[in-house]
Amino acid sequence: MLQHFQLLLGELYDIEQHLNVLDFLITDNRILAAVEKSNTVRETEEKLLIRQNDGELAMSLYLAPELLERLRTRDPRDWLGIRNFADFCTALEGVSHFNYMAWNAQADKSVTLHELEMQAEIDKYVSALAILASQPDSTLRASLYDRLFDNPQFAADLEPGELERYRSASALAATFCRSLSRRFPNGFRRPGMLGELRDFYRLPQSEKVSYIRSATFS
Repeated sequence: MLQHFQLLLGELYDIEQHLNVLDFLITDNRILAAVEKSNTVRETEEKLLIRQNDGELAMSLYLAPELLERLRTRDPRDWLGIRNFADFCTALEGVSHFNYMAWNAQADKSVTLHELEMQAEIDKYVSALAILASQPDSTLRASLYDRLFDNPQFAADLEPGELERYRSASALAATFCRSLSRRFPNGFRRPGMLGELRDFYRLPQSEKVSYIRSATFS
């Protein structure tokens, strides 16, 4: 399933990914604790662990075993609906973070946490659209945007700076995806949407933000 998500994002953005996300996956809490080496870290079902040293980047993706078991029981590739949507978003976010970090590292480009979160929110939306395109009887598509961006919930224990980063990333992604939904009501079947997504993916953070806030975009 995670490989499917990774390949889906690769196809959407036309990126060549040489790393298999499964080779970097951690599902054991004991290994996670040993890697983080701290008793003050926030508990979550998804974490991208990053360490940079002497110009080299090391990564691991933690996904909670309970999360993966729930997704095995309700596989979104078979049916994406209300009951498995939150779990789908959590797993997809992890794969999105991994893909984006790896792709930018291969291009020797720096990435900010704000940019990483903003791209993940967009990835959730467009990946869900792609999956729902093969599930025409699903009722989720009509409420997809609202479920992702209307009154988003954030962890209660976030520091003020972290909370602001998540809110800003969500708001910018919401503006971008709202524009996509307005200009491309038929999704990927209308020419132009994929090209815009791919161009946007390759922009640095400052240009992404400028693009979203531009008058012509709005």
